[in-house]
Amino acid sequence: MSYDGSQVTEYLRKTHETALITEREKHLVGLAVTMTRGCQVCTQGRIQKARSAGINDETLNALVGVVAAVNAGVSAATAREGFRLADAAAQEACGDLCTPEFSGRRDGDRSR
Repeated sequence: MSYDGSQVTEYLRKTHETALITEREKHLVGLAVTMTRGCQVCTQGRIQKARSAGINDETLNALVGVVAAVNAGVSAATAREGFRLADAAAQEACGDLCTPEFSGRRDGDRSR
């Protein structure tokens, strides 16, 4: 069975019908998402559509900067939390063996 993208296409069509955000905002959000997802073909298409809608390159480049900064912040926060979780897991798994008092003992002398 081959892929049928009609449901996705219909969902996107309905989503774009909203009057709550402007067409300009829709173009900028769409471009931000495609850059974040890393799809170069989609990003090219979004840039072309944004330009056709009258959004200039200065604005598009400003968006690139914002997207890059937000993604860098998310990456840093994700890494920081990953380190915290890894450290917590190491402490749980290691228990008393990881304490400075225990590691200072010689040859497994556990009497102290």
